[in-house]
Amino acid sequence: MRLWLSKNSAVPIQEQLVTQLILGIVSGDLKGGERLASSTEIARRFHVHANTVRGSYRELVERGWLDWRAGSGFYVRHLEAQPRLDPALDLDHLIATFLNVARGRGHSLEEIQSRIQRWFSRQRPDRIVVIEPEPELRKILVAEIASWAEVPVAGMSFDDASVAGRLPGGLAVALVDHAGDVLAKLPSEVPRVLLRSRSVTKSLAGEVRPNPDTLITIVSGWPLFLQWARTTLVAVGLDPNALELRDSRRKGWNRGLTARSFIVCDSLAARELPPGCKPRIFKLISDESAEELRATLTQE
Repeated sequence: MRLWLSKNSAVPIQEQLVTQLILGIVSGDLKGGERLASSTEIARRFHVHANTVRGSYRELVERGWLDWRAGSGFYVRHLEAQPRLDPALDLDHLIATFLNVARGRGHSLEEIQSRIQRWFSRQRPDRIVVIEPEPELRKILVAEIASWAEVPVAGMSFDDASVAGRLPGGLAVALVDHAGDVLAKLPSEVPRVLLRSRSVTKSLAGEVRPNPDTLITIVSGWPLFLQWARTTLVAVGLDPNALELRDSRRKGWNRGLTARSFIVCDSLAARELPPGCKPRIFKLISDESAEELRATLTQE
């Protein structure tokens, strides 16, 4: 994974590194089980203090993103919620394995047959339910999916009292870093897709560096979007003084935006910009996850 670190900015090196590593993990640029470069190697590459890099790694261990293995180093923690079946198994082998497991757990053949028929009778999901505990992030994900989905899209938290009534017939989606909650709190029969975030590297691909005197306006109602966007742009070498952050939850946030030539925003804020604005929309969901979601909605 490519990293950018700017030593000549108001954003601490540790914050730059932590932010980029988290985005790398949730986007899939860093895979579960992958060993990170040593703190000495990173320090030498970017001419920063090794203690700063180690501090970043330790912070990510405490926050549950990395694992520390004595004598070996720091590794990306696995986020996927469910083990995958071996693709080498043929259909008869898979069915036989399933029947053996089900019978071994005490289920009768009549019960197994009834449940299988129930699954065969299931139709395509008629709506998408975005499950995300942070309200502002949830709104952005709903808006991003609704921009192309042909079914209704709603949002809720894991603690929503109406969860039982809103999931039947629906497809549950959540960010991959909530995989543990999805596994623990959703009934096993509920279809779900775990979304990865869009890679920072892919988001920046093809972008032309603006002129030094260009004011870049970042718009979002999710505070972390504003923070991460600022940190990333500073890390790639843009002047922090050229960045203007606007919280779309505040009154008058859109004042004067039509005069701005360079606007970065999320999918929800883009819909609320004044007419005439031509923003660069930063999509949170990776192309691969969006394609998986589309395929799940259209599969027979």
